Amino acid sequence: MLYAVFMSASLPSFPSSQEPVGEPELLQLSSAEDNPCLRADAARNRARLLEAAALLIAEHGVAGVTMEAVAAAAQVGKGTVFRRFGDRTGLLMALLDHSSKKLQADFLAGPPPLGPGAPPVERLRAFGVAVLYRAAEQLDLQLAAQSESTRRFDHPSLRALHMHVTILLRQIVPDADCELLARALMGYLDPAMIHHLTRQCGMPLERLAVGWVDLVDRVTGSEPSC
Repeated sequence: MLYAVFMSASLPSFPSSQEPVGEPELLQLSSAEDNPCLRADAARNRARLLEAAALLIAEHGVAGVTMEAVAAAAQVGKGTVFRRFGDRTGLLMALLDHSSKKLQADFLAGPPPLGPGAPPVERLRAFGVAVLYRAAEQLDLQLAAQSESTRRFDHPSLRALHMHVTILLRQIVPDADCELLARALMGYLDPAMIHHLTRQCGMPLERLAVGWVDLVDRVTGSEPSC
């Protein structure tokens, strides 16, 4: 089964220079923190704060991550945390950025079917399965980080995923409104929906993975995958 591939495959580190032909630069996350001109001490402070936040999550869950708790764990002033991340949502989103970059590494430059080299419909099937398993591993963090609807859809990582799906759809069904169709498909992969289906409805993640592949085939008019 397709989902089994993503249960066993390890994600590579985010590439710094490789980018498949035809993929827009928008798909690569960038921020002031990634700028090589960032002061070394500021970069170390940011890494220290994120490490402290990750340890708090491991020990107390996402609920244990507050700006005050992170500042105390990192032994810095609370104002330092606010200046670096803005607010708690900004801090949680920063924690998700690393795994977002690793996911983008796979669909930008990784091996097929998720990466370049496979037919677009196969890449779209693989993309959804990869997102499902990544979301399941970080579900509490994703839900906490995407709590504000006015910010969740505009975050660079989500825009990158939407753009990738749009590009694949334009190759598969060029006569469709692929931008809107991509948003509809991304709704299936929304962390809140995954939480509802897996934790409240008790559906196994494997069922969601199979359902995603079936949805892609029906939406695009493709022959079912083997």
